[in-house]
Amino acid sequence: MPLNLSPTQLAFNARGDGTFNQPFEEQVAFLKQKLNLPTAHWDDILTGAHDRAFMVAGAMKADLLADIHAEVIKNAAAGQSIGAFKKAFEALVKKHGWEGWTGSDTEAGRDWRARVIYNTNMRAGYAAGRYAQLTDPELLQSRPYWKYIHNDTVAHPRPLHQSWNGTVLKYDDPFWDSHYPPNGFGCRCRIAAVRPTEYKGHPAPDDGTYEKTDRNGVVHTLPKGVDYGWDYKPGASVAKSFKSLIDDKLIRLPAPVGAAMMEALKPIMAMEMQAQWIGTLNTWLATEQVGRVAIVGAIDTPTLNWLDENKKIAPKTAEIAIREGLIKGTKQTRHEKKTSDALSEMEWQQLPEIVSNPDQILFDTRSGYVIYVLKTNNPAIKLSVKFDYAKKGVKTNMIVSAFKQSVSTIAEMIKGKVYERIK
Repeated sequence: MPLNLSPTQLAFNARGDGTFNQPFEEQVAFLKQKLNLPTAHWDDILTGAHDRAFMVAGAMKADLLADIHAEVIKNAAAGQSIGAFKKAFEALVKKHGWEGWTGSDTEAGRDWRARVIYNTNMRAGYAAGRYAQLTDPELLQSRPYWKYIHNDTVAHPRPLHQSWNGTVLKYDDPFWDSHYPPNGFGCRCRIAAVRPTEYKGHPAPDDGTYEKTDRNGVVHTLPKGVDYGWDYKPGASVAKSFKSLIDDKLIRLPAPVGAAMMEALKPIMAMEMQAQWIGTLNTWLATEQVGRVAIVGAIDTPTLNWLDENKKIAPKTAEIAIREGLIKGTKQTRHEKKTSDALSEMEWQQLPEIVSNPDQILFDTRSGYVIYVLKTNNPAIKLSVKFDYAKKGVKTNMIVSAFKQSVSTIAEMIKGKVYERIK
């Protein structure tokens, strides 16, 4: 079956018989669709989250991260060498005054960091672009099997990667979920699409597993031969909801990192988070279950700073969640008896917007809660958030009350110093 390939695809095509590392449209498109996420450590996000997130460990400033991202895209599109990227990286480090990371004070250290950023993004982008080609429905009809190809030009080949060379399995075999290359830093293995005649009926390799304990004490079980953080298929998660990735990752991040991530994503996430929350709320209201929890936003960086400077409070994480029981449980029933207090279904739908863009953020000196106030109408909607609320062994920041209160009452509470203004 003929394939309609562009000139760049012809230079490196899905069959896997073109020039390795030749730039092509899918690779560049993958790098362009990534969103800039500030992170403190390289493993603040793992596996499929990298399909939508561009990150450089320790690069917390949005303008610095944007410039590095743009340079990576530029190099990929033009097929420029590592040498060109090193020069650009050196200039960006000076421009933004980026210091304090390991190696920042030496030419050799900056050279090493530039090489890691360049190679990691180019190889992951290459693999993701190849995944887009390999999963094209037309190609899958004629070449539904994938072959693992070890790159013999690497200076220090991994023995297990060499043993996987020539492995042929169907494209949807579970083996590829964790062994789709690259399988670690510096890995240059790749996949080629092949015809069914190349499959000889051999089972997927099984070399056992090993455990890796990360800096937070979480134990990860990984296939032998696959580095920590590389047990996924680059490009396979591009179509997934970015909110689902944030829900999976944000709860595990330190509060300053989570807050910075959410701030960076705010313009893009707002509509998606709102739509998903409405879907979640509708499900909650239509079913009898009461134990579910959903993330509806995050404490922003200025609020975190205010809490630290004025109250010596440092939440473990930044996300703000709500329990289903608050919407359907005894508290809601109690407020419904006071018809002016209870939130309507339409008002419950506004939770992400209230957390993201409140009219006021207050600190309750009695309870130690943070209060989000939306004064669009009178009475105002008031949400109280408790820090480090334990839920199934995980600590989060939980909305523990939500009801309406008159604007004048809130003003009196501020005047009486029961509430302190944060925003």
